[in-house]
This record gives sequence, structure tokens and C-alpha cells, in this order.
Amino acid sequence: MRTIREDKLLQLTFMPRLFPVNCYLVEEENGLTLIDAGMPYSAAGILKAASRLGKEITSIIISHAHDDHVGALDALKNKLPDVPVYIPQREARILTGDRSLQPGEPDLPLRGGIPRGIVTRPDVLLKEGDRIGSLLAISTPGHSPGLMSFFDTRTRALLASDAMQTRGGIAVSGQMRVWFPFPAMSTWNKQAALESVKKLREYSPSLLAVGHGRMLHSPAAAIEQAITAAERNLEAAAGKEGRADVS
Repeated sequence: MRTIREDKLLQLTFMPRLFPVNCYLVEEENGLTLIDAGMPYSAAGILKAASRLGKEITSIIISHAHDDHVGALDALKNKLPDVPVYIPQREARILTGDRSLQPGEPDLPLRGGIPRGIVTRPDVLLKEGDRIGSLLAISTPGHSPGLMSFFDTRTRALLASDAMQTRGGIAVSGQMRVWFPFPAMSTWNKQAALESVKKLREYSPSLLAVGHGRMLHSPAAAIEQAITAAERNLEAAAGKEGRADVS
């Protein structure tokens, strides 16, 4: 496990060279907020990192219910039974293994690793604008229907989960990066993912922290680059579909 600290944020990266999966500990005055639970074997590393910071984990937030973000949730809850678990309301169904779409959602199949056998149930269902300590919850669907990002109102650090990736090159979720294609392969709705990153751009973050890849300082230019590339790719794909319909 690799750890990198930026102010009040600690990035924990499992399998950093092969398939980097990030969790984050956000330091609050009276404790730590864990964002995402990584892979099934991640619990020991997460707890050890919290111990080194000298504070207890007081909240567990799941950004979305893909299995590389909830893998250690049961093990953590077993060790921390009184710590509340937060998850976006839409993702709570997916956490149970339910792949069905809700009324009004685009008829696109859910992708990525949908968890099986997770017994922990959330204590709090998150909605847009909720606050968990210093973190503001932002609805950013696309990669998954209920994905949420979190903005630290003290430091302006943006924890975007899988709304974007930096591994293999910065990209909006759903846009293929040859050196790390997995987030793109696991994205439900590419157009919604693009709109979500445009929304995140408006927060003018000082730091971008994602689910897969290293953190970026002063990320405005990189985010703009990713948006432009996604717009170009989606327009090209739409053009190909239009020509196919005509023929």
C-alpha cells in the first residue's frame, strides 16, 4: 500500500503499480472520514493508516457501489460497528446486487463489478448537498447511476471518485485510456459522466483526487482538457451512429 498526504487528505493506494485502487482518509478536528473501502483485503491497511494518524475513523462514505470501492466494507464494519456508513441513495440498491434501472433512467446496462454478498447496510442515504463534516456531497452520475463526489470546503480538495481517472492519462469516466481502460469499460452512461465533470469544474478545486491514479494539484487545465476530449469523442461517436442510421 502506498500513502501520500496532501494537507488534510491521505490517499491510500492498493496495488499502485498494477491496478491502483484508491481510498482516502479525510482528517477532521475530532476524527477521520474514510471515503471508499477498496478491495476485500484493504481493511488492515486502512485501519493501520488511521492508527498512524492518531485519530479514529468516525464516518465511512461509499462513493458508489462497485466492488473495488466496497470490498472491505464488511470487514471494516465488523471492526468499527458503531461507525456510520454513508452511501448515495441510488447506490444503496446496487450495494445489494440489484442491477435494475429506476424509472426515468436511460436504458443502458449497469457496468463494472456489482457486489455480491455485502451484508453491511448503510446508516445514512446521501443526497445532493448533504454535509459530512467538512465534505459537501455532489451528485455526479455517469460512471454509476448514483455516483457522488465530495468537496472539502476547507481546502477545496475535490474527491471525484470514478467521475474521472488520472491513471493512464486524465479522462472523464467512459473515455478510453489504453494504459488503463478499466474505468471506461465500467461506465454506465458516458454523456451523463461528461455533464457531471462539467459540473465539478465549477467548484474550481485546488486538488483533484480520484479513484484510480495520482492526485493533481491546480487541476483546472487538466479537467478542461479532459472535458474537451470527451466532447470530441462523443460528438464523433454520435456522427458515426447518424451515418449508420442513414445508410
